[in-house]
Amino acid sequence: MSEKTPVNWEKLEAKPEFRALLARKSRFIIPATIFFLIYYLALPILVGYCPELMKKKVWGEVNIAYVFALSQFFMAWIMAFLYVRVAAKWDKAAAAVIHGQE
Repeated sequence: MSEKTPVNWEKLEAKPEFRALLARKSRFIIPATIFFLIYYLALPILVGYCPELMKKKVWGEVNIAYVFALSQFFMAWIMAFLYVRVAAKWDKAAAAVIHGQE
């Protein structure tokens, strides 16, 4: 989209396609955010309330807490990968909605 074609935001907001796109985005973003927060906060909560479980050795001196902390990096990368894939579809849908407003 270029600066030469202004978007009529009021008209765009009233379109059912635009509202459907916002609903699709919310169906991904809200659960993903809740999952991320729960997963991220689980480590300090488990270390605080279940220290004996988190101290269990898994391999050598590596315990469950270290494995869980490392898994948070992988979880963040996976969620970022999924978000980028889904957001690309949203961008195409948004472009179709915007260009269809004329």
